[in-house]
Amino acid sequence: MCGIFAYLNYNVTRERRYILEVLFNGLRRLEYRGYDSAGISIDSSNLNSESLVFRQEGNIESLVKSVYQGVWDEKEDVAATDLNLEESFSVHAGISHTRWATHGEPAPKNSHPQSSGAGNEFLVVHNGIITNYKVLKQTLLRHGFTFESETDTEVIPKLAKFIFDKANEEGDESVTFSQVVLEVIRHLEGAYALTFKSRHYPNELIACKRGSPLLLGVKDLEEEASAGSSFSDAKFPSSNGQPKELFLSSDANALVEHTKKVLVIEDGEVVHIKDGGVSIYKFDQAKNNHGGPLGRPASVQRALSILELEVEQINKGKYEHYMQKEIHEQPESVTTTMRGRLIRGGSCKAKTVLLGGLKDQLKTIRRSRRIVFVGCGTSYNAALAARSIVEELSGIPVTMEIASDLVDRQGPIYREDTAVFVSQSGETADTLLALEYALENGALCVGITNTVGSAIARHTHCGVHINAGCEIGVASTKAYTSQIVVMAMLALAIGGDTLSNQARREAIIDGLFDLPRKVKEVLKLDEEMKDLAKLLIAEQSLLVFGRGYNYATALEGALKVKEVALMHSEGILAGEMKHGPLALVDENLPIVVIATRDSCFSKQQSVIQQLHARKGRLIVMCTEGDAASVSVGGSSRVIEVPHVADCLQPVINIVPLQLLAYHLTVLRGYNVDQPRNLAKSVTTQ
Repeated sequence: MCGIFAYLNYNVTRERRYILEVLFNGLRRLEYRGYDSAGISIDSSNLNSESLVFRQEGNIESLVKSVYQGVWDEKEDVAATDLNLEESFSVHAGISHTRWATHGEPAPKNSHPQSSGAGNEFLVVHNGIITNYKVLKQTLLRHGFTFESETDTEVIPKLAKFIFDKANEEGDESVTFSQVVLEVIRHLEGAYALTFKSRHYPNELIACKRGSPLLLGVKDLEEEASAGSSFSDAKFPSSNGQPKELFLSSDANALVEHTKKVLVIEDGEVVHIKDGGVSIYKFDQAKNNHGGPLGRPASVQRALSILELEVEQINKGKYEHYMQKEIHEQPESVTTTMRGRLIRGGSCKAKTVLLGGLKDQLKTIRRSRRIVFVGCGTSYNAALAARSIVEELSGIPVTMEIASDLVDRQGPIYREDTAVFVSQSGETADTLLALEYALENGALCVGITNTVGSAIARHTHCGVHINAGCEIGVASTKAYTSQIVVMAMLALAIGGDTLSNQARREAIIDGLFDLPRKVKEVLKLDEEMKDLAKLLIAEQSLLVFGRGYNYATALEGALKVKEVALMHSEGILAGEMKHGPLALVDENLPIVVIATRDSCFSKQQSVIQQLHARKGRLIVMCTEGDAASVSVGGSSRVIEVPHVADCLQPVINIVPLQLLAYHLTVLRGYNVDQPRNLAKSVTTQ
């Protein structure tokens, strides 16, 4: 949920102003991960004096303002810090953080970096949750430490100081920064990505992770200045004295404007940046759970990889908001999702699907006793939209699991199962726990994510990247439609080329080829949805009825409205209408009914009749040309959408609801890209 960004310049002179702007821009790129408070730490003029720490409640711009005005007031009036913005540093290490509150309300004292105490000997920024922090806190209190914040994070820098002081008391004055940190994480339980800074180890940074994402970016200035260098020459940084810039970030979005050479830090790794070089140590919790002297684990070798991301992809371009941009990018994103995976034509005029990440496991999947889709929120809804077509083409029973519920109740997962884990970020904490549980039970695990190198991508046996492109708006839009497209292709791949379903398969493949054009067509409803939003702006509640493939559309449409427009909305299975929800219907409550042409169309017509009989205020989504069939007496407002194959119709039908949610939010004056209390990547339980 939170965002970490750190910047270290080595043997390259940078003014303090430049360093601050790099840190602030990094946080701006990560603000979708949390935006209730933020903080940074930079060096003072004297390396041996305490680091400067600035923390502020509110968004990134609140922090920027407080730093440049030299005003930071936590509990009392604190003397203003006069920053010399022109002061230059040939080597400097700065860390920063944007927070999504879990422990303690949004306030400067609870913001990061968290400190070891007076003098800021050790500073830490943290993404995740330390589950045993209360036990550690009690231990540190007994040793005389005092705590100022309500966070779980504060125990980490204080524990680092305790370990450092104890080592020095025992005469080990040569204890290294990495040894201190390795001893700290030996005591930590839970999920975390951490970056450490210490005045005892000037110009050094240490990063480590377990569960939460963290990347290292490397920009070798001398290599980039030479004409013969290329991105394929991604050598690991060494202490060779060459000028370079090193970055740590929770997400590649904040790195791509600086460098494309990255290392995805893996669980249990400790990355030590010192003298322009990088050392990586592998920490094993089981092997290191002892109380002996501080150890020195052997370093490991890793290769840098190259980001396939462009700066243009993370800018808003001509749009006012990221959500608006991402809704309108869907014709391109679904095209990219399908590129190279759909085959039509050739010598035998075959129509088929090729999913390279699954081809070695298709036979195993086809032998499965059942397929279990696991996800949270929008990803769960996408899997639900695809469930019917997977069952139809594969002949394998499909069950749906909300990740947290599967883990809570320890639901049965068998060796004969195929478990499919769906997550936009690939780092969703509940989904990762469910994946760990499924692996323990021996199931074949398949990942469907939008993030190459993510935890789910690395830990599943096989999988498919949806290739939807960078999604920054907190409310998922284009990732949802690309997930449905991928799972439709998954159904085609599992189903094989049996004669009995050949016509059905070919119709779906034709529909997939035509899908980008149909999405572009439905986006023309933008102004119509804006007009509808104006009519609904003052409403307090909205019901959305769907059935069959479009039950998922009802859930996802309602989720979008509640996420960003902050309006109560509920997606309801239309078949359950008479079992309670009908009691809510009156002439004031707006109700959306999804009634596009499929096998459930006649049943939805019946639902419309019953709602009309009770004077329901209806908004009906139907297939183009069906307005007269769904508007009883012309009293309903009708949204007409293009027709596609029934299993692909949810891709089309969700777009008007995304547009409605977007316009409702803007008209109501809320922040559409950063909705209240939410963040993009849910990396905490």
